Amino acid sequence: MKALALVIGLTGGIATGKSTVSEMFKEMDIPVVDADVISREVVEPGELAYEKIVDTFGEEVLHLDGTLNRKKLGSIVFGDEQKRKQLNEIVHPEVRKKMISERDRYVQEGHPIVVLDIPLLFESKLTHFVDKTLLIYVDEDIQLKRLMNRDQSTKEEALQRINAQYPISKKLELADAVIYNNGTIEETKEQLLEQLKTWNRE
Repeated sequence: MKALALVIGLTGGIATGKSTVSEMFKEMDIPVVDADVISREVVEPGELAYEKIVDTFGEEVLHLDGTLNRKKLGSIVFGDEQKRKQLNEIVHPEVRKKMISERDRYVQEGHPIVVLDIPLLFESKLTHFVDKTLLIYVDEDIQLKRLMNRDQSTKEEALQRINAQYPISKKLELADAVIYNNGTIEETKEQLLEQLKTWNRE
């Protein structure tokens, strides 16, 4: 009998290396459903969320070619709790719908593992979408250094961005499994393979 698919919820914090692990899954031919990619797709012209955004915020949030001007929309909802809530209520259900339909398609195609890459997996309470949660963790001092290097930002700017997120230490308590990404890429991959073995998915 064919084993049922294992759906893994992959998450992390800013500059913890979640994208690196996501790439490792792809290299192993394991399908990855990426929440960030989908949240861009659902606001493309012709999509339901796109239509609702234009109805709600007006055509001034569009570029001349009709595509969504994210910067403009961002400046409208930034600092306005009510408008941000409106936007989230339009976009989030569409993202979830599309993630579930992609997840189910891969499961039906017979993939033994399907990964949902969801940055806000715990914050958005989406753990019921997956069977197991996998957190990519780094120590806070390393996270800070990596973020400063990656974005060429000052310590203050980087700290501000880290502190705006749900603390990675809290996610540590919630995850089914953790990959410690403080070392080399090889060490991270080794932990990933070890974890898949633990879950009987070699």
